[in-house]
Amino acid sequence: QLQASGGGLVQPGGSLRLSCAASGSIFSLADMGWYRQAPGKPRELVATISSGGRTNYADSVKGRCTISRDNTRNTMYLEMNSLKPEDAAVYYCKAVYGMVYWGKGTQVTVSS
Repeated sequence: QLQASGGGLVQPGGSLRLSCAASGSIFSLADMGWYRQAPGKPRELVATISSGGRTNYADSVKGRCTISRDNTRNTMYLEMNSLKPEDAAVYYCKAVYGMVYWGKGTQVTVSS
């Protein structure tokens, strides 16, 4: 089970830190990722982090976002800086270990 949190309302240029807490014993073995979906748009990849710590970012967030994981806390993070209105979306976390697991999303709103 995955639970995303940390979303909220932030002004353009602001920052947020999203968290994804996982239950179960497979977290450290799973490849993880953050995805987002804005109204009327398909879900898109934001960033991924492999079980070994290798990261990958969408071009739209490179240099502004950092994905990380703490296997001792079974938690994945997404640090987002210099937020733009186009970053507004529901953010979802995903885990892949044999099967694909999705968490419920957390809303990020970027508005002045």
